[in-house]
Amino acid sequence: MKNSKAMRRAGHHTRLKRLIKDVSTHTPFTKMVFLLIVLWLVFSTGVYLAERGIEGAVINTYGEALYWGVAAFSTAGIADAPISGAAQLIGGLWIVIGSVLFFGTIVATVTTYFMRPMQRPHKKIIDTIEYNLEQLNDLTFDELDLLKETVDTLITHVEHLKEKQIKGH
Repeated sequence: MKNSKAMRRAGHHTRLKRLIKDVSTHTPFTKMVFLLIVLWLVFSTGVYLAERGIEGAVINTYGEALYWGVAAFSTAGIADAPISGAAQLIGGLWIVIGSVLFFGTIVATVTTYFMRPMQRPHKKIIDTIEYNLEQLNDLTFDELDLLKETVDTLITHVEHLKEKQIKGH
């Protein structure tokens, strides 16, 4: 019983690692999160610097500006808004850009992850071969001979690849 649970846990762990690897390798998630963090730091700095030293400002520390930056773009709502025109402009730009990046990253990652299997090269190769097979009746004898040579070479190559895979396992 313990081995069964341990094996299931190991299987879940392996699948999770594969998911994380696939998402980080084949989707824009990692780059977009990095860009989002950099822009959050930059815009928060801008709001902080624009509000610094203004009497009545509610964003008086960089930490408050960072918190405001997260609350602003995440649509969590914010009670304390910047009061200077420059900070409001910077904050407004951040709200739009941050929201688009945040939600766009989620949509792009999910779409890319689930569309990836349909974009595999082998599917394109098979589709091309199927299309060309439909055109066989239009080929000349010379073209048919060339096709036969090409197919023979392809078959030899496929057999070689199979042998390499069998030896590799």
